[in-house]
Amino acid sequence: MSSNTTPKVGFVSLGCPKALVDSERILTQLRMEGYEVVPTYQDADVVVVNTCGFIDTAKAESLDAIGEAIAENGKVIVTGCMGVDQSAIRDVHPSVLAVTGPQQYEQVVNAVHEVVPPKTEHNPLIDLVPPQGVKLTPRHYAYLKISEGCNHSCSFCIIPSMRGKLVSRPVGEVLGEAERLVKAGVQELLVISQDTSAYGVDTKYKTDFWNGQPVKTRMLELCQALAGMGVWVRLHYVYPYPNVDDVIPLMAAGKLLPYLDIPFQHASPKVLKAMKRPAFEDKTLARIKAWREICPELTIRSTFIVGFPGETEEDFQYLLDWLTEAQLDRVGCFQYSPVDGAPANDMDLEPVPDEIKQERWERFMAHQQAISAARLQQKIGTEIEVLIDEVDDEGAVGRGWADAPEIDGNVYIETTAVKPGDKIRVRIVDADEYDLWAEPV
Repeated sequence: MSSNTTPKVGFVSLGCPKALVDSERILTQLRMEGYEVVPTYQDADVVVVNTCGFIDTAKAESLDAIGEAIAENGKVIVTGCMGVDQSAIRDVHPSVLAVTGPQQYEQVVNAVHEVVPPKTEHNPLIDLVPPQGVKLTPRHYAYLKISEGCNHSCSFCIIPSMRGKLVSRPVGEVLGEAERLVKAGVQELLVISQDTSAYGVDTKYKTDFWNGQPVKTRMLELCQALAGMGVWVRLHYVYPYPNVDDVIPLMAAGKLLPYLDIPFQHASPKVLKAMKRPAFEDKTLARIKAWREICPELTIRSTFIVGFPGETEEDFQYLLDWLTEAQLDRVGCFQYSPVDGAPANDMDLEPVPDEIKQERWERFMAHQQAISAARLQQKIGTEIEVLIDEVDDEGAVGRGWADAPEIDGNVYIETTAVKPGDKIRVRIVDADEYDLWAEPV
C-alpha cells in the first residue's frame, strides 16, 4: 500500500456497552489519523476485534469472531477484556498480530500503525472527525462512560482483575463529552460504569469545573448537571447504596428518566454472602418501596444468577418470593457458570448440577414473566413519551422511559409519519410480557 492511499480498518465490537465505548474511542483516534473504517473484511487492510471475556460463552464468541476475521482477512489485532489472557487467544489463534487488554487505546492504535502505517500527508484539520467522535450507536442515543474498574470483589466476577480498581473520570470531562453528544443530536444519554453509585469515591468526590461552575465528582451532582441538558438520562449498573435515595426526587420531578438498572444477582442472604455482594441485605425491599412512594413511575431492571454453588431449593424459593414482593419491571437471568480466575471456584461449596440449574432458570423466567406481563397490562390506556428508534412500511418502533436499548422491550406504533430520534406521545393499547403496542396521541 502506498503512503498516499487511505488506510482502511475493519472493526468487530463484542460485549457490553462499556466495551462499545472503548471501541468508539479507538475508532475516533484512528479516524483522526486519517484511517477509513470499512464495513467488510474484504475492504480492510487490518481488522481489530474488541473481545468480551466475562463468561465462557462470551469467550467462545470472541474466539469465533477472531477466527472468522483471520479466515476472511488474515491480519487481525485483538483487544478488550479477553486480551488480559494473551495465551488463551494465541493458543487457539497463533497468527493474531497483537493482543492488548481493555482500555489500552494507545497500544491498539500503535498496533494498527505497525501493520498499516497512517497516511503521510494526513491533515487532521481537513480530514475532520465530528467533535462527538465516532459512534457505534444510532445518532439519537449514546453511552456515557463515567468510570473504569470496580472496588468490589464479588466471588463470581473477574472484572476487577481485568479492568482494575475504580477510576472515576473528572466530572468536567464527562459533562463536556455529554454536551458535545447533545449538540450532535443525541436525545438519550445512557450513563454506564461498573458501579455508577460509587462514582467519585476514589477521588473523595473532588470538586471539578464545568462551564466555569464548580461541580463535585459525585453521582448526585453529575445527575443534576446532566438533567439540565434537555435530553433523556438513563442510569445503568447502580448499586442500591443509601446515596441512590438522593437521585429519586430528580426522577419524580421528570429531570432524570425514572429508571434504575440494579444488578441484584440474588436475594437469599446466604447466597449473597457467598457471592460477596456489596450493599445487598434485607433492607433492599424497604428501599425499593420507599423509592416507589417518592416516584411511582420508577422502572427497575435487574439481573440474577441461579445455580450459584451452594444454592439450595430453599434459597431459590426465597428468591422467587422476593421477586413477588419486589415487583421488578425488567429482569434477566443467567445460569451460573464458573469463570477462570474467579474466587468462587475455590470456595468449598457444593456445585449445583446442570439439570437443576436449567430447571431453576425455567421456573425463574416463568415466575418473572408473569410479574412483568401484569405490570405491562397496567399501562394499557395510559399515555407515555416514546423515543423512535426505527421506522419502516409497517410502522415505527420506539422505546418509552422503561426501555433501555437492546436489553428491554419495545413500543410498536402504527405510524410512519416519524423518523428515528423523534419523541412523540402515544397511548398504550396492548401489551405482552415484554413489549407494548400504541397509537399516536
